[in-house]
Amino acid sequence: MDFRTTVERARLLKKLHAEFKPLVLPTVWDVWSARTAVAAGFPALTVGSHPLAESRGADDHEGQTFEDVLAAVRAITASVDVPVSVDLEAGYGQLPADLVAGLTEAGGVGLNLEDTVHSDGGRMRSTREHADFIAGLRAAADDAGIPIWVNGRTDLFQRADDAAAVLDEAIERLKAMERAGADSVYPVSIQDDDDLLTAVIGAVAIPVNTTAHPVRHDVERFRRLGVGRITYGPLLQFAMTDAMKEMLAPWAP
Repeated sequence: MDFRTTVERARLLKKLHAEFKPLVLPTVWDVWSARTAVAAGFPALTVGSHPLAESRGADDHEGQTFEDVLAAVRAITASVDVPVSVDLEAGYGQLPADLVAGLTEAGGVGLNLEDTVHSDGGRMRSTREHADFIAGLRAAADDAGIPIWVNGRTDLFQRADDAAAVLDEAIERLKAMERAGADSVYPVSIQDDDDLLTAVIGAVAIPVNTTAHPVRHDVERFRRLGVGRITYGPLLQFAMTDAMKEMLAPWAP
């Protein structure tokens, strides 16, 4: 994809985040799912690491190489005329500048970065370490002249036995990512807890991303709570798997 188109799509993704409250980004994994989501009326998409890995017979948690992911992203971005963000997990061991260069060369204009480092035993980055990585991404994007959307994720709630007990630490992480230049933040695994969602939304001045199930969740509830961005993670693919099994069951021998 040429530089001008990439910049235009990056600017459009930023504009869409400002216009839609929340902005729903269907999580896709191949050309077919991307084209289907666009045909359904969505103005932007995100590529999820879990469904992408599942569709290619690989493991999530960086079971693919960075180049494997970029090859899939190139095909998707070339097949649709909308901005595409990409879940880059913990960064595949790449430096921030290399992540940005690879992403934008493949036509991606947004990224998700989590704080669980799969290539290092699944450890969690410290608040400062993760914020520094986010700052590196922001600087690399600025140097490239492409305003990529950076979605900073924390797995702190997901890893806790009691999510409410780590709220203060999670807010500290979210605020640190915001200060480092994240455009939105993504505290995973609290999509069903109104109190926790309300607390984190009130703690930062940038959009908060939540995961949603396309059938079991209600977009109006998330809008009332003030959620700024919704992605499906693996849940759209899970829902389609359930529907496919149900359709095929009467035909099985």
